[in-house]
Amino acid sequence: MAMIKGYAVHAAGAELLPFKYDSGELKPHDVEVSITHCGVCHSDASLIDNDWGMSQYPFIPGHEIVGSIAAVGSDVQGFVVGDRVGIGWQADSCGRCEWCRKGDENLCLQAQPTCVHRHGGYAESVRVSARFAVKIPAALGSDSAAPLLCAGITVYSPLRSLGINPSSRVGVIGIGGLGHLAIQFARVFGAEVTAFSSSANKEEEALKLGAHHFVNSRESKAVNGLAGSLDLIVSTANADQDWGGYVNTLRPHGTLCFVGVAPKPISLPAFPLIGAMRCVCGSNIGSPSRIAEMLDVAARHGVKATVERFQMSEANQAVKRVRKSQVRYRAVLSN
Repeated sequence: MAMIKGYAVHAAGAELLPFKYDSGELKPHDVEVSITHCGVCHSDASLIDNDWGMSQYPFIPGHEIVGSIAAVGSDVQGFVVGDRVGIGWQADSCGRCEWCRKGDENLCLQAQPTCVHRHGGYAESVRVSARFAVKIPAALGSDSAAPLLCAGITVYSPLRSLGINPSSRVGVIGIGGLGHLAIQFARVFGAEVTAFSSSANKEEEALKLGAHHFVNSRESKAVNGLAGSLDLIVSTANADQDWGGYVNTLRPHGTLCFVGVAPKPISLPAFPLIGAMRCVCGSNIGSPSRIAEMLDVAARHGVKATVERFQMSEANQAVKRVRKSQVRYRAVLSN
């Protein structure tokens, strides 16, 4: 019997309390990872509060995990004890469906999230399918790599799949946990980057992160002045915006891509979409191979999450600060 210790929530909205569970026998295709770092994502707060109606208690949150392989299942190849790996939102998939066979495991209808109906990363260790443990390049520090495993891949995926290149002009709405990474990745892709934020005091930081331009999104005149100029806008915001105004900033064939969840349903006039053949889409995380690629790009081009560090025992304090959007820009727990 293997007991794993961590910090669990026992009811919706409750505090995290010390908790241990029996992890049973290690499955043949699984690895056990001894956790050194775990990011605190806004999704963790949503799961703690059961905002999405799918939390089961007690459960240990956490899905931006970095650690070292402590044990490998009998059928696992390619990993040895001691390898440093990362685990993101997903811990398993069916491996057989159309999407898994195409390498789009993140679209598998039987995808198994790391901390939904199972225990996640606010703990000493965790077990996942070896297919969803990704080796981390030596050049990346563990604390700044942890947020890349969810926030990083969430913004890297649409830039990559929508063909962003040095001729592209990219807008990023919201300079927070997702947005500060989107700016860096868009710059790495060679794009001309415009940062949109309702916080005028973030201008200097946005430019340091790699944005070429900063626009105060509260000033509709400034937004309207960009009409027809951007190829892609990645919205990381979780607040309602003038979405019609943003659509008008797109060039023909431009795309408004949502990776942040606005509280209200999005309504848009059809004519601006039809007239310039613009698109609206959403994007979620990415496959293990895309995560590995993203980590390699981050290592080679110096993309780093800006983090505030907490001990694992301070998880409640970290979650509280994330809830209040007081962290710049990602909280990371360490054992």
